[in-house]
Amino acid sequence: MVSNDSDDTRTHPVIGLSTYLEQAKQGVWDVRASFLPEQYFDAVTASGGAAVLLPPQPAPDAAAAAVLDGMDGLILTGGLDVQPELYGARRHPLTDPARADRDAWELALYRGARTRGMPVFAICRGLQLVNVAHGGTLHQHLPEALGTERFRVGGGVFAINFVSVSPGSTLAQLVGEGLDVHSYHHQGIDRLGTGLVATAQTDGLVQAFEATDGGYLVAVQWHPEENREDRRLFAGLVDAASAYRSSKRTDLGVTA
Repeated sequence: MVSNDSDDTRTHPVIGLSTYLEQAKQGVWDVRASFLPEQYFDAVTASGGAAVLLPPQPAPDAAAAAVLDGMDGLILTGGLDVQPELYGARRHPLTDPARADRDAWELALYRGARTRGMPVFAICRGLQLVNVAHGGTLHQHLPEALGTERFRVGGGVFAINFVSVSPGSTLAQLVGEGLDVHSYHHQGIDRLGTGLVATAQTDGLVQAFEATDGGYLVAVQWHPEENREDRRLFAGLVDAASAYRSSKRTDLGVTA
């Protein structure tokens, strides 16, 4: 056995968060930079995790394999639309321009995490990407598909919608069987992917799903990072990541 009593970080599981690559200005500099709103990593650290940002990288499969070895949990964050070409659909005129680098990177991260049995929490775009990874499809513009603008009012203002949560699901264990959420999306689940089960909905639209294989996967269509008064979903991931971290240490013969 190897003892490591000096490892003060052992109680803080390391949570990787996918990020954008965006043009950003700071002083005289105007460059592409890794970018993620502070709310995401604040929610992780407030829940007892250590947040690490994961920007898109070349050779995504190899890079994902390298970085995931140091992670205990993964969050796939929100952002621009997933490429419809990935699920065999023609591009809608209102679908965002393709971000192939981010799609490839997050797919590699997701698949690598699931192969390892690592807990995954997917938010908004993250939910949509995971659904596509499982062979599912998306509505590219919900106002046309559902006849409502209720999920994105625009102008950077989050809509508030009520979601009904399936009893007995991991999601219900974390947040109960219904809650008001912050919505900002114009796309959503059409056909649910293989190996996924819907665990929340609003008027027939899937608002959350989990994996049927028992691995920790919680995916939500809303933005829980916007609710500073409710960190339960982040705490759930951190708890699952702590358990995953402990199992890794046990497998390596390491004791704290």
